[in-house]
Amino acid sequence: MSLISPRVHFYEINDQLWVPQYLREKVQSCLTLCWTFRAPILQKASPAQLVASTLYRTLSSSVIDYTYVDFCAGAGGPTPVIEKDLNSKLSNHTISQANGTNSRRKIELKPENNGGVKFVLTDLHPHIPDWTEAAKKSENLSFIAESVDAANAPNDLNCPAGKKVFRLYNLAFHHFDDKLGSEILKNTLENANGFGIFELQERTIFSFITVTLLWPLMLLISPFYFWRSPGHLFFTYIIPIIPFVLVFDGYVSSLRTRTAEEIEALMRDRGALTEGWEIQSGRQLHTFPTGYLTWVIGIKKR
Repeated sequence: MSLISPRVHFYEINDQLWVPQYLREKVQSCLTLCWTFRAPILQKASPAQLVASTLYRTLSSSVIDYTYVDFCAGAGGPTPVIEKDLNSKLSNHTISQANGTNSRRKIELKPENNGGVKFVLTDLHPHIPDWTEAAKKSENLSFIAESVDAANAPNDLNCPAGKKVFRLYNLAFHHFDDKLGSEILKNTLENANGFGIFELQERTIFSFITVTLLWPLMLLISPFYFWRSPGHLFFTYIIPIIPFVLVFDGYVSSLRTRTAEEIEALMRDRGALTEGWEIQSGRQLHTFPTGYLTWVIGIKKR
């Protein structure tokens, strides 16, 4: 991976207070679609499904030990799809795990509730109506109605007794400047048992190419997904504010996104104790040939 620049913390349009809430929600709905949409031929699975597969593969048999808490969940984002796909994988009650001899063996899983692990939506600004609708569709998805500050979050977050807390940051961590990012990581290491940082972009020319292609993609698929919203179509085709903001913010997000090494450096910046934590990272193609999912997963071993 060849980086095109150091990390630059420019400002994204959709984060600004002067952006009308109506337009902000339309852009967020497109971001959710970027997570959940699967383009035939170009994508073997949706990015949200790739996150579920990464959790399933990386956590192995311990995947059932956690309650997964999504910080900065926004209107719900990819989490309902991640929950559905991960629990679908667990429905077989077995998982493949390396045994140290380059072969793999099946581990029997015995999760509660017929294989269901729980997911919880949280945000500094809760989206109660959207979360309520999402929670109605799955008994394994719930939310915290009160504001949750990722830099000062409680360690239990109403998780079931005996369950560990695994914090998710889906397309979120690049929004934090270094000071806030290090505070959030310090709170995470002190109060959680695991975390996952997932991004759909990176500081590469390939990421900029992928982001650029979002504009024609939205022109192509918006009538099928947003036909019930004349306003959404108006601000896509007549006055194309939505695709403009999506692409501009995508460029800025790419420049903001940290490498795994930079994230680990932030952990040390505030004196966070990383002893007893295992940190893994990876990069996986989500859209052929230029779009990559990057991830950093931390697991508390003791």
